[in-house]
Amino acid sequence: MINVGDKAPELLGVNEKGEEIRLSNYRGKKIVLYFYPKDNTSGCTAQACNLRDNYSELRNAGYEVIGVSIDDEKSHQKFIAKNNLPFTLIADTDKKLVEQFGVWGEKKLYGRAYMGTFRTTFLINEEGVVERIITPKEVKTKEHAAQIMQ
Repeated sequence: MINVGDKAPELLGVNEKGEEIRLSNYRGKKIVLYFYPKDNTSGCTAQACNLRDNYSELRNAGYEVIGVSIDDEKSHQKFIAKNNLPFTLIADTDKKLVEQFGVWGEKKLYGRAYMGTFRTTFLINEEGVVERIITPKEVKTKEHAAQIMQ
């Protein structure tokens, strides 16, 4: 589990284009690393579109946005195209990153238990250190950019 004050891992994963995403690619920039459960679901789409709509303000504040879910590259490509997303999405199909960050675990829906990703955002500073974590109970999908900018 990654906590505030911890250094984020160098290798974050592979994006929708099959490219390796490394922390060092973003040296000197702050990173919004947001974990979400699933492409093309209502809450995840609302969150991604809120980040898209406020992308220029986030960039002006020095942030790069990177989304992470366990969906594969093809699913991410469709999600990006459908919603015109200007940022990259990591395809964490082996669940390595969700487990490393401690955002994978048992969830309940309608009394049914299943394993899934907890919607969580990590704000990482220019040195690659986690400065703030927006927890699943705190994330507001339709106001997420404003939460980040606080």
